[in-house]
Amino acid sequence: MAINYDSVKQTITLHTKQTSYQIKINEYGILLHTYYGKKIKDDDMSYLIRTADIGFSAALSDAKNDRLCSLDTLPQEYSFSNMGDFRNNCIEIEHLDGSVFSDFRYDSHVIYDGKYSLTDLPSMFAETKEAQTLEIKLKSKIKEQELTLFYAVFPELDIITRAAKIKNTGLEEFYLTKALSVCLDLPNQNMDLLTLYGRHAMERLVNRQAIGTGIHLIESRRGTSSHQYNPFVILCDKDTTEDVGDCYGSCLVYSGSFEGTVEGTQMGQVRMTMGIQSKGFRYLIKPEETFFMPEVMLSYSATGFGQLSRQYHDAMRKHLNRSKFQKMRRPVLINNWEATYFDFTGEKLIQIAKDAAELGVELFVMDDGWFGKREDDNSGLGDWFVNEEKLGMSLKELVEKINENGMQFGIWFEPEMISEDSELYRNHKDWAFMIPGKDPNRSRNQLVLDMTRSDVREYLFHQLCEILDHANISYVKWDMNRSLSDVYSAQTDKTRQGEVMHRYVLGLYELLEKLTTRYPDVLFEGCSGGGGRFDAGMLFFHPQIWCSDNTDAIDRLKIQYGTSFAYPIQTVGSHVSAVPNHQNGRITPLETRGVVAMAGTFGYELDVNKMTEEEKETVKEQVVLFKKYYEIIQYGDYYRLSDPYKDDVTAWQFLSKDGTQILVNAVATECRANALAPVIVLKGLDEEGEYRDATGAYFSGAALMYGGYVLPMIHSEYQAYQILFEKR
Repeated sequence: MAINYDSVKQTITLHTKQTSYQIKINEYGILLHTYYGKKIKDDDMSYLIRTADIGFSAALSDAKNDRLCSLDTLPQEYSFSNMGDFRNNCIEIEHLDGSVFSDFRYDSHVIYDGKYSLTDLPSMFAETKEAQTLEIKLKSKIKEQELTLFYAVFPELDIITRAAKIKNTGLEEFYLTKALSVCLDLPNQNMDLLTLYGRHAMERLVNRQAIGTGIHLIESRRGTSSHQYNPFVILCDKDTTEDVGDCYGSCLVYSGSFEGTVEGTQMGQVRMTMGIQSKGFRYLIKPEETFFMPEVMLSYSATGFGQLSRQYHDAMRKHLNRSKFQKMRRPVLINNWEATYFDFTGEKLIQIAKDAAELGVELFVMDDGWFGKREDDNSGLGDWFVNEEKLGMSLKELVEKINENGMQFGIWFEPEMISEDSELYRNHKDWAFMIPGKDPNRSRNQLVLDMTRSDVREYLFHQLCEILDHANISYVKWDMNRSLSDVYSAQTDKTRQGEVMHRYVLGLYELLEKLTTRYPDVLFEGCSGGGGRFDAGMLFFHPQIWCSDNTDAIDRLKIQYGTSFAYPIQTVGSHVSAVPNHQNGRITPLETRGVVAMAGTFGYELDVNKMTEEEKETVKEQVVLFKKYYEIIQYGDYYRLSDPYKDDVTAWQFLSKDGTQILVNAVATECRANALAPVIVLKGLDEEGEYRDATGAYFSGAALMYGGYVLPMIHSEYQAYQILFEKR
């Protein structure tokens, strides 16, 4: 059994292949967190909880004069407000009398095979034998309210998911003003916090800092998970590296505004919380209504960041997205955006597609500018009808001509946005987010559609289906190019505007569910100005996400490095673009751009017509190599071999699941005079095995892992390497 309940000790222990997680129900019905770490037996680990009479830490009301029983110091599974715990809490409830408190106690629990599901929210899925679920029901001591904590254990993946729901079982409504999904209390604050931060075109950069005493806040208030912070954190020991040390990951399966806190407390403990953004959140819960909180994927590794990442990669590849594209080779594509921007005709696109097809590219994607009155980014959004005058033909004719060249066809949409210069805005101004009496803020010259409205969602569904039903379209790029501001729904009561940000996300999820269900043979790629909504929630609907609008190979080394801490390679949209690069002007070799783009879904973002014959031959070779290496890249184990923030050579490795093939990739980011050839150390090999490189030379696994492999001398700036080893 993955989940064991001891009725005598009042403990519930969750076991995966390598880890254990334990909950204890104390005498007052408080759920205590006793342990998370390396696998143990079902021992009662509550002996590790140390208590003392701490000044200014109030005792639990039930405990009367027992000063040792204070929620301010006890490690808890889920923390409540106004209960004497002054650390960050998970839930706040505003009652009709104006009081704000929550006091939930253990009532019952159930354990069953399979995985729970969450109403209207994405979450991991599993067959009955692949997971086991624990549901713990708590009831309020004073109010008629029920709180259910969900846990799902994936034993083979070393993943434990958590989520929660609250139900109003009484006759009196209340407001939920904070609704976080997870609380994790750990005993030692002498740890580091690793987060992924950034900005547009430089997403998911890695930041590591000491936790110390105080509160670290990782959040987005932008309506999306954002470029600035990703809803993923790692808590780790001071000496944790890629291969050594304890680390705990927390990944939120949610795509809207979120918050995560890591608090080093007065007693030297650590508390981590994560969930929906609380600022501005105020959700009315009427009698018999239930509110679900998003899922969090927890994972622990005793052997460093690399193993933690591989656990998340396997979980997301196998149990997050049901699309058929998870298990089939995705086509090598070319996107016309950086080749043409808005300046194109149908014939120009056909020529790009024809030339790309001759190089082995399989899918042509028509980006922004094909619809409505759309010659720049000032107009047209919302008018999802084909501009046949601009294309010089119908969409069906364009697609057929591109199909004649052996190419599949893809198309770009930005459904959540609206231009003021559009027929849709002129007819439905109230469909856009705008605060009454206030001129709205504009970003990229556009406003945001109110996705909380069913009429907006129905309009979008109808318009997108009109396009997808009338042409042979096999790929959709779903973009979203601004943060949310002026958030106000004209259709929502003025007393319930605090629900709009979350309801926006629920509306988006509903629309995506309808579309992906109706079009199972269409490959959907997510995008939000690149990686502004690169999260597990969107990966539930989109098998891949455009990693960043920055296509520069050298910047991408850091962007893709940070992304790999949580997200698998097959989710990372990555393309070869032209030089000088359109984002930063850098010039890098075409070979290097290809190697970097192969650490993702792979494609091109340039005008093939402007390439030399030599460059075209290189593209042909790259496409052949990517197809050859596809299985190992997309489904193999990923290893970070160096740190792009510190090392002169950035290297990474793919190891096939059967251990017989190793693909080593490296890019020299520094070219130094009088330098020796670089050495990289491989990982995950069989010490006793023998591995042959492309020259025919053999090396033992031990030699490659403990001694390393000498790369050829660096002779040019940004030189790249791609080396295949095969096990004998």
